[in-house]
Amino acid sequence: MRAALGDAILVLHFVIIIFNIGGLIVIPLGAVCGWRFVRIAWLRLLHLGILVIVAGQALLGRACILAIWQNELTGNKAAPAPIFQWLDGLIYWNFPIWMFAIFYSLIVLYVVALTVFVPFGRGVRTLVEPKNIS
Repeated sequence: MRAALGDAILVLHFVIIIFNIGGLIVIPLGAVCGWRFVRIAWLRLLHLGILVIVAGQALLGRACILAIWQNELTGNKAAPAPIFQWLDGLIYWNFPIWMFAIFYSLIVLYVVALTVFVPFGRGVRTLVEPKNIS
């Protein structure tokens, strides 16, 4: 049971990572293409909030809380199923925490900059104007 819960946390962790990486790409792309959903405030604030939490944990020298929970549930053992082993290898990199702190802090600054260049709301004029598709 504990291992299955650990695997579920691993999958959740992966989904959150995809959401965060996707936002880094989709927000500026959506601004250029005129996609309205990239201006939804709660979605953008959720994206920024998750990244701030991750960067804050790294700046404090701590691992991600999801990684900690997964390790507590699985006893730091690799998942037996190949898909979970693949996910585990994709998510967890063996770098010093200070490198993650710098990396995540730069990402947060990028997302804050996106709020300036691609502001929330409808009909907002931006520095990046949507492309007219005729």
